[in-house]
Amino acid sequence: MAQGSGAGIVAHGGGVWSMRVPIPDNPLGYTLVHLMDTGRGPVLIDTGWDDPGSWDTLVAGIAACGADVGDVHGVLITHHHPDHHGLSAKVREASGAWIAMHDADADVVRRTREHAPARWYGYMADKLAAAGAPAEHVAPLLAARDAGRTPRLPGLAPALPDRSIAPGELLPLAGRALRAIWTPGHTPGHVCLHLEEDHPAGLAGRGRLFSGDHLLPGITPHIGLYEDPDDPTAVTDPPPSSRLRSSRGDPLGDYLDSLERVGRLGVAEVLPAHQHAFTEARPRVRELLDHHEERLTQLLTLLTEPRTPWQLAERMEWNRPWADIPYGSRNIAVSEAEAHLRRLVKLGRAEAVAGSDPVTYVACGEGGA
Repeated sequence: MAQGSGAGIVAHGGGVWSMRVPIPDNPLGYTLVHLMDTGRGPVLIDTGWDDPGSWDTLVAGIAACGADVGDVHGVLITHHHPDHHGLSAKVREASGAWIAMHDADADVVRRTREHAPARWYGYMADKLAAAGAPAEHVAPLLAARDAGRTPRLPGLAPALPDRSIAPGELLPLAGRALRAIWTPGHTPGHVCLHLEEDHPAGLAGRGRLFSGDHLLPGITPHIGLYEDPDDPTAVTDPPPSSRLRSSRGDPLGDYLDSLERVGRLGVAEVLPAHQHAFTEARPRVRELLDHHEERLTQLLTLLTEPRTPWQLAERMEWNRPWADIPYGSRNIAVSEAEAHLRRLVKLGRAEAVAGSDPVTYVACGEGGA
C-alpha cells in the first residue's frame, strides 16, 4: 500500500485508491471516497459532502488517481447521508455516470426531496418533545419551522439514484468481483461492498471490504431510529408521546446482526469511509458488539426508575459531559438512546409506563406497567 501523488490520496493496490474529501466544520474531518478501476472506467464508492471546496478536492483527487471526473462510469453509495451521497449529483452532471443505492435508502432520498425543510423541523420538534426534551431545547426548531424562511439543510436535496443495489448481488462491473452486503443499522439501506478478489499484497483472508460507516477502526457509528415524517410504514396515528412504544423497527438489532454477518466474511482488509484502512476486522466487530452490550446494561441500570429517552441520554456515558455536548449532537444522542431503549423493549427487558406523557420507560420487574 503506497501513498499516491496527491495530498490525501492512498493507492491501495489492485486498481483501488482512496481520497480524503473534507466535511466542512465537522469533527470527522473528511470522508474517504474510494475510486476503483473497472473495464468501463472508474467507479466511485461514495462522493463526499456537497460543498465547493469538497468538490474541488474530489476532482483533484480523481486526477491524482490518473483519471478525470468526466471519465467516471458509476457511483456506488454505501448510504444516503450527505457526507457520502452529497456530491453524487455533481459527479453525474460532469460525467453521465449512473448512481446506485439500496432501495431502503433510495426511499429515504425520495421522501426527503418531496417535502420542505419546515416539515422536518416540525417532525424533529415533535419527536424531541415526545422523548421528554425540555421546552427550551425544542423552541429553536419550532421557531425555524414557523419562520417561513427555513434554509435548505445539507442532504435535503440529494440526487435520486438510477439503479438499485440488491443484497447479495454481484454487481455488474466489468473486470471486478464486487458483491453487495446489506448492513442495516446506521441507515436502513446501508451496504458494504465486498471485493471478492485476492488481496494485492497477498494478505490472508477473503478479499477487501468497502465498509462505509458500518465498520470503522476507532469510531462507533451512530445508531438511531429509522423513522422519518413521511415513512409510509411508520405508525403515525398514536400521539407523539407513544411513538417510540408503537413504531416499527429495531435499528440496533439490525446493526448487531449486520456486524456479525460482516465478521463472518473473514476479509483481509477493511476500507472504511472514515479514518483509515485496517486489517483486524473480526476483533473490531467483537469490540463493537461488546460496546453495545455494555450500553444496554448501563441503560437497564438507569431504568431502575422510570425515565424518558431524554433523561436517559443525559445520564449515559458519552465522549464528553452532557453540559459540553452541542445542541445538534444532543439530538443525535437522544436518538441513540431511543434505539438502545427500543432494543431493550423488543427483548422484553424494559417496558413503557402506562399513562406517562411524555412516555417513560422502566426495566421489567421494576414497577413498569
